[in-house]
Amino acid sequence: MSSQRNAAGSTYMQWAKLRSTAKFNLANSGMTAFPLAELGASIEQLDINGPSIYGYEPLLEAIVQRYRVPKESVVSAVGTSLANYLALAAATEPGDEILVEQPTYDPLLAVARYLGLAINRFARLPEQDFAVDLHDLERNLSPRTRVIVLCNLHNPSGALVSDSTMREVAALARKSGAYVLVDEVYREMMFCTEPQTAFHIDPDRFLITSSLTKAYGLSGLRCGWIFAPKELAGRMWRLHDIHCGTYAYPAEALSVIAFLKLEQITARMKALLDTNRKLLRDFLSRRDDLDYFWPEYGTIVFPRLKSGNVDALCDVLRAEFETSIVPGRFFECSDRFRIGVGGTTESVRDSLLQLERGLERFRKSPTSP
Repeated sequence: MSSQRNAAGSTYMQWAKLRSTAKFNLANSGMTAFPLAELGASIEQLDINGPSIYGYEPLLEAIVQRYRVPKESVVSAVGTSLANYLALAAATEPGDEILVEQPTYDPLLAVARYLGLAINRFARLPEQDFAVDLHDLERNLSPRTRVIVLCNLHNPSGALVSDSTMREVAALARKSGAYVLVDEVYREMMFCTEPQTAFHIDPDRFLITSSLTKAYGLSGLRCGWIFAPKELAGRMWRLHDIHCGTYAYPAEALSVIAFLKLEQITARMKALLDTNRKLLRDFLSRRDDLDYFWPEYGTIVFPRLKSGNVDALCDVLRAEFETSIVPGRFFECSDRFRIGVGGTTESVRDSLLQLERGLERFRKSPTSP
């Protein structure tokens, strides 16, 4: 086994699983859990085993209908993370070059390294509100580039990439023969009645990943998917055979029920997030020690600490205020941190108050790690 694979892993995921929890938690990026009791499922609707071969037919149909895509282009996956892995693995060979936005979500880079890919970067600069820098993308695109990789909404900033920008990215990709992988899991937080996807822009060029996990409080169902050209979709199913074999049938059945109730779930989560975002905006407006870009949608914001060390701030928050935020080093920005406000309004209000107290304490006597 190569040393590269021996060392494979995501430092962010290790931190998130082992060190992110706290009484006052602003480290989560998804919406609060939707209660199983309110999903309205009965035990008679579930079974341990069922007819899931290359996807569970009712679930595939639900995805096809909601996103208006051809069934032969849909691959189901256990969450967005596995979807990203399958998409990259199917579109590349070891040694291929990919072009990834910077900053980005740590597990995307970890997957690329595990697959033995050469990673090039294009900028999403804070001073440009984390917009895709098309000139920098074009400058770093080469005939060797197999896949352009980005998130929409952007993780960690929450910035939205417009369809017009996506069309320009697709045009550049066509010139070099590259695919465009777009992680759209946070785009679900736009809560559209008829959700849009970049796959509609160019179904031969885009690889789209998403899931029900972040926007709807349904993380435990692990209901994810990929939209891809038919040939690549076939490769992804075969890769899934190697890694997972079959799916968890009860989770697939519950996911179908969730799709049937998505309108009600959406209304609940949107109302909650609208309230929480007002609390977050009010908090940020009071802080002269932070610079920030305000995203139009989503649970997350990615402020810059004007003075002091972010890791030291995080230590103070955990030790003295039982509060957790995500250090920006996990997103290649050591002077920033990510806040998520998808929890209950009471918990978000209390957690922002603790963060404010922690920032005041840190301002008076900043410490170094």
